[in-house]
Amino acid sequence: MNAPSDISMKTEEVLRVELEVFRREHRDLDEAIQALQEKATGDQLTIQRLKKKKLRLKDQIAIIEDRLTPDIIA
Repeated sequence: MNAPSDISMKTEEVLRVELEVFRREHRDLDEAIQALQEKATGDQLTIQRLKKKKLRLKDQIAIIEDRLTPDIIA
């Protein structure tokens, strides 16, 4: 994943594209982790690293979704 950049400077369209890319990568990582776990010889260190990367992506997704969701004052 790229170094964190200033999300406030990005347009809504750019954020939506990034959001879709991050979601797709998150799904791909989930599938890769499942495949490694199903193998009896799955490398635990690799699985841990993939899980950490997946969590970082989840955080990035949450940040972008929060930025794209308008604040509603009740």
